[in-house]
Amino acid sequence: MRGVRVRTRLAATLVVLALGASACSGGDDDGDRDPAQALSEAAETLESTSGVTLGLSTDELPSGVNGIVEAVGAVTDAPAFEGTLKVRVAGTDFDVPVVALDDKVWATVPLTTTWQDIDPTDYGAPDPSRLIGAENGVVALLRGTEDPEAGASERGGRDNDEVLTSYTGTIPGEVVKRVIPSSSASSEFDATYLVTDDGELRRAEVTGVFYEGNDEMTYVLDITDYGLEKTIRKP
Repeated sequence: MRGVRVRTRLAATLVVLALGASACSGGDDDGDRDPAQALSEAAETLESTSGVTLGLSTDELPSGVNGIVEAVGAVTDAPAFEGTLKVRVAGTDFDVPVVALDDKVWATVPLTTTWQDIDPTDYGAPDPSRLIGAENGVVALLRGTEDPEAGASERGGRDNDEVLTSYTGTIPGEVVKRVIPSSSASSEFDATYLVTDDGELRRAEVTGVFYEGNDEMTYVLDITDYGLEKTIRKP
């Protein structure tokens, strides 16, 4: 009888450990969540926040293209942006401080030291103050994603304390073009999102023709610091 009790306790312990391991890894619960609803909630969360820190990057800017290689900065619901864009012009990368506010964009353009009012479309870029907006920002991408599917869950975040679930889908070119003006409206874009259990979009990877007449490439967008509050002023 003692052997039976020991085996019973051992079996129970293994079950508890297995359940605990499943919970730590994120399990499959998020995979059962409706993908369209998950992306809709992520869009609502992003649209309603006071601000975020945003990072944009690519390793695949086509040869000969003038465009954005990296961007990092604060975006608020004013809407406004303050940060730095790394742009490639004639094969050379330049760090460009940028402030966007009241439908205007100011930058210290390459080879200058003073702030100038610029048109970001000259660099194939959007107005960065609109990057989390519903019309011309990431919210539009989330809401425009078609046939979304849920993928695996994983641990992530700054302290590896978040459960992130991946979602994939496609975005019509006309939606992406509202966000990145240089992109092809006639192309379809592939998207992969990482969303937290709290409905916060952490990462978006979007692949397609971002520069007309060139090969497909991928832009990666990272979003942190939801609830950021920052006063951004004209330079």
